[in-house]
Amino acid sequence: MPMVVVITRDVEPRYRGFLASAMLELAPGVYAQPRMSAGVRARIWAVLSDWHATLRRGAIVMTWAESAANGGLGLATLGEPAKDIVAHDAMLLVRRPLSPNAG
Repeated sequence: MPMVVVITRDVEPRYRGFLASAMLELAPGVYAQPRMSAGVRARIWAVLSDWHATLRRGAIVMTWAESAANGGLGLATLGEPAKDIVAHDAMLLVRRPLSPNAG
């Protein structure tokens, strides 16, 4: 049972109440649970996905340790991601656009 972290940005208050009922809110919009089973994680993600499909506001990222995933990190996102995360050579990397002044 790996640690699970959920980060929310610009979402309705209902997410806060729901996530706080299953996880510790470390900071506004940042939730963690040190030992969460894959089944509980999947049910929480299903609720978040259903709400996001209906409400269409904000962004949510869920991450957990997963040895079979790139970089050993399981990752699920909803909404507009703040960063473009890509897999490269079994690692996860953040891709940012080149600035016009880069040379």
